[in-house]
Amino acid sequence: MIGTSQGVVAGPSVRGVPLTVGLVYDLRDDYLAQGYSQDQVAEFDSVATIAALEQALLALGYVPERVGNGLSLARQLAAGKRWDLVFNVAEGLYGRSREAQVPALLEMYGIAYTFSDPLVCALTLDKAMTKRVIQSAGLPTPRFSVVSSMSDVGSVRLNYPLFAKPLAEGTGKGVDGKSRVESPETLRVVCARLLTVFQQPVLVEEYLPGREFTTAILGTARNTTVLGTMEFTIRAGAPAADYSYEVKEQCEQCVDYFPMPTGPLREQVEELALRAYQVLECRDTGRVDIRLDTQGRPAFIEVNPLPGLHPTHSDLPMIATQEGMAYEELIGRIVHSALARQESASCRVERPAS
Repeated sequence: MIGTSQGVVAGPSVRGVPLTVGLVYDLRDDYLAQGYSQDQVAEFDSVATIAALEQALLALGYVPERVGNGLSLARQLAAGKRWDLVFNVAEGLYGRSREAQVPALLEMYGIAYTFSDPLVCALTLDKAMTKRVIQSAGLPTPRFSVVSSMSDVGSVRLNYPLFAKPLAEGTGKGVDGKSRVESPETLRVVCARLLTVFQQPVLVEEYLPGREFTTAILGTARNTTVLGTMEFTIRAGAPAADYSYEVKEQCEQCVDYFPMPTGPLREQVEELALRAYQVLECRDTGRVDIRLDTQGRPAFIEVNPLPGLHPTHSDLPMIATQEGMAYEELIGRIVHSALARQESASCRVERPAS
């Protein structure tokens, strides 16, 4: 038996046989070897991340098996391969629903897996759709417009400065020193570039000038808790004044991370983050980005239901470390949450009796 803050859950075995955990992921090096660019694979995982996940699962008593990307998963499932659980960190390659592809495939085969379901993964990658759901729940988020073509730019009726970024990207892709927009003329230039480079709509929202935070949540539905909140500031001389792709890639040199000070403001930030996580029906873990508006009030920016898990480079493990939680325990909490969800799931596939 293994203890967690939610109580005691069953150990990692069925009838004394250790659970097998398939690791599904997109590896940067694999795609680079196929000729993809660094920008195209920016969201994908490093060799070090997959090795760390594998070692953590081993230490927890599971039997991890590297599966590879979604296509590899599909081939192995079609060939009859099965696992007790899939630890899924695959981002997918094409389309705004790419993060939903692996979860949908696993549900088709009745395989238990970590993190959010296809609906949530598809919804949250589309930043505008996410904000519409957040707005419908009465939660604060910056006013926004979606520019699907250059003809939409003239219909943007927002207060400058604005912030423009691709509608369905992560890891700060498409965000740079030109993302903050001060005039309609500049907006046209920025949108033209983003539409051409990313071949997808552009999210344009009113820029919030205040402090920025990211809050980590653990659990599912009512069994959710705030793990912690990290604040960060961009150093002078960084490639951009905001948390851009380049700044994230050079975070050791460009960013100062620190725990958000305790007090009423942190309580407000974490309450908003937790409520957004629950409204969007995220599962197991995730991160919610919050920023203060001109009056110092917290507002929802976006959510990541499939957060990076590099032990020292990714925000979620950094928050865990900040709060005194070891990497191994963090991975264990994610797995325990996923397994607990599957106990009553109608699609759960039992291991055949030997």
